[in-house]
Amino acid sequence: MKNALKAPRRTMEKKLSLAGLLFVIPFFIWYGVFQLFPILYSFYLSFFQWDGIGVKEYIGIQNYIKLFTKDPYFFKSIGNTVLIMVGYLPITLILGLLLAILLFEPRIRGKRFFQTTQFLPYIVAPVACGLLFMLLFDWGTGTINQILIALGLIEEGINWLGNPTMARIVLVIMQCWRQLGYVVTIYLAGLTGISPELLEAAEIDGAGKFQKIRYIIVPLLKNTTLFLTVTGIIDGFQMFDAPKMLFTTGQVGAHAGGPQRSCLTPVWYLYDTAFGGNSASNMGYASVIAYGLFLFILIVSIINYKISARKGED
Repeated sequence: MKNALKAPRRTMEKKLSLAGLLFVIPFFIWYGVFQLFPILYSFYLSFFQWDGIGVKEYIGIQNYIKLFTKDPYFFKSIGNTVLIMVGYLPITLILGLLLAILLFEPRIRGKRFFQTTQFLPYIVAPVACGLLFMLLFDWGTGTINQILIALGLIEEGINWLGNPTMARIVLVIMQCWRQLGYVVTIYLAGLTGISPELLEAAEIDGAGKFQKIRYIIVPLLKNTTLFLTVTGIIDGFQMFDAPKMLFTTGQVGAHAGGPQRSCLTPVWYLYDTAFGGNSASNMGYASVIAYGLFLFILIVSIINYKISARKGED
């Protein structure tokens, strides 16, 4: 009797398993074709010198040796990105937290409107963002120079996009403007997880606004801050569209990376190498740059996680 009851149940379980398998098969096909295969094929290409059209020339690990010992532009692109991130990441985290706390206050009028509008820069396409800031900071006709001249602060326009230091400052400003809304939104989500009773108890004990932020809100948002830091680092190392549009439109952009390659990013360098922006195309070496960037991001993320975890234990 028991065996007779188990047989239909097993049949039903098999049908459900088959139905579930049919639902997930399209995802695995998509992932295999558009994710897994390109990853494996780029690793295969990293051992060749290939322009994308002709015959592949096997050169072993020479591409890797060149990347880590002889290529000045790869480490320059890493250094550029680190400098730019050091400029905008702390600003966006601190300012984003303060704005999130302000917008979280129930007594603020119109906070729904501000919570919506402050996120809009983040959904602007990076290409449009780069074009916008190119128009704002253009040497001759840029809006920023025109305003500064009208106010009498400068006599002639500043070559924002032609000076290495100024170019990096423009990128920092652009990244702050674009990323701030995302940071505020994530912090607002984190604030909803803090029990109001904790804040009320702190007020009863005589804690001021600054003390509540320092001793309650900031520690309880540690995981949120860690998440924003790691994703910010990853996003920073993936910068490409906005800086490329910023420095290859108009009178600037004689070569990749802006003035003296001061704003060259790893992904921009990868693109320039793969499609021959200033030299012959080399798909094999571009694949090595991609894996070198992955390794660097992995190391930085692990170090950041270890440091944050140690601080949390302390």
